[in-house]
Amino acid sequence: MRIYVTSVFVDDQAKAHDFYTEKLGFIVKNDVPVGENRWLTVVSPEQTEGTELLLEPSDHPAVPTYKSAIVADGIPAASFQVDDIDAEHERLSGNGVEFTMSPTDAGPVRVAVFDDTCGNLIQLLQMTGE
Repeated sequence: MRIYVTSVFVDDQAKAHDFYTEKLGFIVKNDVPVGENRWLTVVSPEQTEGTELLLEPSDHPAVPTYKSAIVADGIPAASFQVDDIDAEHERLSGNGVEFTMSPTDAGPVRVAVFDDTCGNLIQLLQMTGE
């Protein structure tokens, strides 16, 4: 068994498309109209055949309450692994990404958190092995 698709709820798929591709550098894997929304997935350019991230519309009535609660508690909706968190923090900051937490040591990892502008906090994680 393998993870094929995972998702984050986004307030606006067009805005999410632009943020995840232009700011983060992901590649669109699927962009298929589905009623008023789209089946919109992105992948890492480092793993184009890897797990897809679905930019899921926040249409379900339970989503706004869920999203506001986890953001208020500082809980990231997703976590992306990087090889060099300091370099990635610098690159993304230069692209206008706003971090709510700069790279911080947390046991065997370094973590940072940013706002995806679509209602989510996203965590970056670097394994340090310490």
